[in-house]
Amino acid sequence: MSGSVTSHIVAGVDGCPGGWIAIVGDPDDPGAAGVHVVSAFSAICDLPDAPATIAVDMPIGLPDRLEGPGRACEVAVRRLLGERQSSVFTTPARLAVMQEDYRRACEEAAARSTPPRKVSRQTFALFPRIREIDALLRSRPDLRARVFETHPEVCFAAMNADQPARLPKKIRGQPNPAGLAERLELLARAGLPPSLLERVRKLPARAAMDDFLDACACFWTAGRLARGIARCWPEEPPRDAFGLEMAIRA
Repeated sequence: MSGSVTSHIVAGVDGCPGGWIAIVGDPDDPGAAGVHVVSAFSAICDLPDAPATIAVDMPIGLPDRLEGPGRACEVAVRRLLGERQSSVFTTPARLAVMQEDYRRACEEAAARSTPPRKVSRQTFALFPRIREIDALLRSRPDLRARVFETHPEVCFAAMNADQPARLPKKIRGQPNPAGLAERLELLARAGLPPSLLERVRKLPARAAMDDFLDACACFWTAGRLARGIARCWPEEPPRDAFGLEMAIRA
């Protein structure tokens, strides 16, 4: 059951091995924010003091067909990210995302894209979480005014005068300590206090350091959304067949 929506509370959310990691609190008092790891995204929406604004690192809004290299929002933020643009996956057509079999997902993605484009294993691994949020926003339309798509690397660039992070967060799938340290420094410069950032040392086993840092970046963007100062790519986002905006904000 949904809690009472609290206007000054926001959440930044990222997927993690345990499901979802969320930083939840008042953006004007980030040191008091809580760190939650939950199995269902709806649990974040329905906290007792439910966040009024939620920024999540997961695609929202699925095209019926893909023309070119991705959704307009993905194409736009790749231009901003330069060497970090590979972190922005291409979201395939809705029917491909609905497939639970990898081969079938590739077939549906290729049949509904120009030029034909299959699905990477890394993107396919995200499909259950994409489906989870998609189903939630379609079944509970009230959440559409609270839940927004973001991307951590776009958040880090926005913190840094539109300059993307210099170092990769991961190398060959493994955490890159120097890249993680760079992002930790960006978060500190953006105003997130040690009392929050030091919690990276005491994370639940179901969440990793990079998940926590990404959730913190999303929390920063959620605060900007709540204040009405976040940017939107593209400026006038299209909607999918179910009315969900296809936009990335930071």
